[in-house]
Amino acid sequence: MRKFELIAPCHFGLEAVLKKEIIELGYEILQVEDGRVSFAGDEEAVCRANLHLRTAERILIKIGSFPAVTFEELFQGTKDLPWESYIPIDGKFWVAKAASVKSKLFSPSDIQSIMKKAIVERLKGVYRVGWFGEEGASFPLRVFIMKDMVTVGLDTTGESLHKRGYRKLTAKAPIAENLAAALIMLTPWNKNRILVDPFCGSGTFPIEAAMMAANMAPGLSRNFLSENWEHLLLEKVWQDAFEEAEDLVDLTVDTDIQGYDIDEEMVTISRENAKRAGVDQLIHFQRRPVAALSHPKKYGFLITNPPYGERLEEKEKLPELYRTLGERYQNLDSWSMYVISGYEKAEYDIGRKADKNRKIYNGMMKTYFYQYLGPKPPKKRRAGERAE
Repeated sequence: MRKFELIAPCHFGLEAVLKKEIIELGYEILQVEDGRVSFAGDEEAVCRANLHLRTAERILIKIGSFPAVTFEELFQGTKDLPWESYIPIDGKFWVAKAASVKSKLFSPSDIQSIMKKAIVERLKGVYRVGWFGEEGASFPLRVFIMKDMVTVGLDTTGESLHKRGYRKLTAKAPIAENLAAALIMLTPWNKNRILVDPFCGSGTFPIEAAMMAANMAPGLSRNFLSENWEHLLLEKVWQDAFEEAEDLVDLTVDTDIQGYDIDEEMVTISRENAKRAGVDQLIHFQRRPVAALSHPKKYGFLITNPPYGERLEEKEKLPELYRTLGERYQNLDSWSMYVISGYEKAEYDIGRKADKNRKIYNGMMKTYFYQYLGPKPPKKRRAGERAE
């Protein structure tokens, strides 16, 4: 199999979570940078990474990198890359996105245009044609320029990996599926522990948790752009990857995962989304206001994305909402609470400073992940052991 350097972009601030996922999948980390992790892999790795990584945005095959401070250097550096090894004569190719940080070249549209021309020039010479019909499979490219170093990646994913395929209906301000998964993975929660989301919206936190509990690959119910790249990724490699993922699913797992929302419509949407994801039997959704939040058991987890108050009428209600959340949390014996919020007075209104907080960008919005840490449950004694 061909060996590749693969690049997995992610939410800024969540690189360590993605790195751990990649290592657990069995691949060698090459580099960790702001917003992306690079790792070594073959054709199988492309398929498995797309299917299994919960926190990545997409999987790119690195075509190459080179320095450029002028458009002429950008053109020549792009032209020197081995495009014929990746793009067939009938391939449809374009620079889908260009990002530049601390570099002399900073105009995305100019970067995209010049690189497209350079690729055309290279392939015209290799394939000995005057023009390209581009009627075959799609090959979108993504370019990062950091401190005048250009890195070019071929997008194997297509639609972002956060689009699992189950969320056809959403709340007003939904949290991305891969961000929700990453936040759960930042907590000590596991499938044997209780998880409640009192502001479940379209059900993303409970659904992602249920998929983790059932060992269900997040990409199992969707398609990927590179499934059509038969010259690069054999159909059998994709088939084997899907079969492996299907064999790992265990829907017999016993869970206590619950999602509440004050809006009956949101509860209905959550149930539909969970059913579409194939984990509806693992989650209990219920219409319940945060003021009625309770649970009889100890050592559970609240993991939630409450309203931030982007609309004026919502903002007026936020102090009471967060105060109520804080009060109900205090009544949950030995629980932990994890809250992602862009509301600047979240801790003040909750009534307690978080034990930890972490700055996370939810899209372009700066938010904080407030972490209130409850005690660990006592270890279960083995048979024959007795208390002191």
